[in-house]
Order: sequence, then structure tokens, then C-alpha cells
Amino acid sequence: MLRLGFPVIGVTDVPRAVAFWTSALGLVASEERASETWRTLEHADGGRALAVMRSDSPVEPRPRLHLDLFTDSAQEQQAEVRRLIGLGAEAVDWDRYPSDPDFVVLADPDGNRFCVVDLGHIPGGGDRPTP
Repeated sequence: MLRLGFPVIGVTDVPRAVAFWTSALGLVASEERASETWRTLEHADGGRALAVMRSDSPVEPRPRLHLDLFTDSAQEQQAEVRRLIGLGAEAVDWDRYPSDPDFVVLADPDGNRFCVVDLGHIPGGGDRPTP
């Protein structure tokens, strides 16, 4: 039976990505199958969550697939955006924000785009463009 595994993020610097994503999401780097080009990140209580893999591919300015990180309120969203920027993320000058967005677009230290979404806010119509 086919099962969905976990997202894999292509990065240029595996140790830097491990440091960012473990701090950002409270994950733990697994030693299983760890190498200079691959690292699996797990939830602290067990279970794979995410992997980072060395890649020479350029970052996509509008990736077809990205991560959404959820918060429950606008205040939590703002605090998490500040915290993630403090960890090395960058704010993205996103030209596709709707008039009443529920999300903020950031980029990890490798430039991979992701969104911090306020689940307590429902924008008009609920449609959100994909970064």
C-alpha cells in the first residue's frame, strides 16, 4: 500500500537548514540515515516530520509546493513571524497578497518560500494565492 511520507526541502546548506527547521518547528534531527546531503527531522515525541536534502537547483520564486505553518491568532502569527525572522528567515515582498490576507510569506535561510497562516482569520472568499 502506498503511503505519503513527509515533505523534503532542497537546500544548499544541510546543517544550516537543520538548525533553522529544528528551531522553527521544535523538531529533532535524526541520526538515522544522516549524511552530508540528507537529514530527517522528527517530532520530539517520535515520528518523522520533514527532511532536508542537499540540492543545487535554484530556488523557485513562486514554488508550486510549499509549507503552511499554522497559528491560531493574529497575535501569535506576528510573534511567530518575528521569531522565525530571528532564526534566519526573511520576509518576502509578496506581490500577490489579497486585500485581507490570513498569511505572511517568508523564506527560509536557503530562500525556500513558506507561509505563516493565521487560522483565526478568514479572509473574504477564503481563496489564497499559492506562493
